[in-house]
Amino acid sequence: MTSTPPPPASPAADPSGASWPPPPSPQQPWQPRTQLRRSRTDKVIGGVAGGLAEYTGVDALLWRIGAIALTLAGGSGVLIYLLLWVLMPAAPVGQSTVPAGAAAVAPRAPRGPRSPVPGVTLATLLIVLGSAVLLAQLTDWDLGPRGFFGTALLVVGIGLIVSAVTGAGRGAKGGLMALGVVLSLATLIASTADFHDGPRGDVGDRFYQPTTAAAVRDVYEGGVGDLEIDLSLIDPSDLPRTIETEIRHGVGDIDVIVPRNADVHVTGMGGIGEVEFEDEQISEDGAFFPGTGSGSWVGDGRAEFRIMIHNGIGDVEVSRD
Repeated sequence: MTSTPPPPASPAADPSGASWPPPPSPQQPWQPRTQLRRSRTDKVIGGVAGGLAEYTGVDALLWRIGAIALTLAGGSGVLIYLLLWVLMPAAPVGQSTVPAGAAAVAPRAPRGPRSPVPGVTLATLLIVLGSAVLLAQLTDWDLGPRGFFGTALLVVGIGLIVSAVTGAGRGAKGGLMALGVVLSLATLIASTADFHDGPRGDVGDRFYQPTTAAAVRDVYEGGVGDLEIDLSLIDPSDLPRTIETEIRHGVGDIDVIVPRNADVHVTGMGGIGEVEFEDEQISEDGAFFPGTGSGSWVGDGRAEFRIMIHNGIGDVEVSRD
């Protein structure tokens, strides 16, 4: 006698009405993470902030505010922007980058391999300038501002020539060209401004406060940074001769303080910036400023101080204590 096999057991019913075990959920399609690229649709200068916004999901305005803040804080924002401009490829023409996790990924136009020319050029630039700084610190050899900017411009120029001859790097030459323009302007300013660096190319703020006429230097030289010279502690009532001093400075503001009861003659020559004596503009011909007080030397037509100022970039202010 044959018997019919029992029917297969049905899945247990869940009190909520759902079957158990639950059916497998369909797998979500894998979304590849997009490459960081400069935006062609959201751009003010080079599309760097727009590309960062599309890649991270953070608004481009916040990236631009951060770059401006870094620039105002120490100037690093400009350098970081230029480096990103060089290193980030541009998005394909007519297509913007898509943030990670988007519902759909737009098809990309086929692109050839990225040229190594911009990266090699930037690496060579950093190595050359770093070696120059190291030699300047360990030896008496000093390249100076003109040399640094000129060397950097030479390296970038060689990179552009290689890129043009080989036909490589057409999508990234814009960053090298922008860096070359900035370095060209810096080289031009360094060549035309009156730079007088110390023997080791001093960088930083400096302060001098001589207390006697003999302690006043014939020449005060500065490199990069603010320079303050306080002559207010010198007594002008018993000076054997007129104190003559010359100030030569490269980049930064100059502040000179003279005694209130001293007659002063100031000659100012500024490259980029103003030269003033208590808000009065000074020219290359100079101007005479009598002191105040009851001393016999005050307003006698003979200057107790003759100050000649040559500044490259920055404002100059001569004031009384």
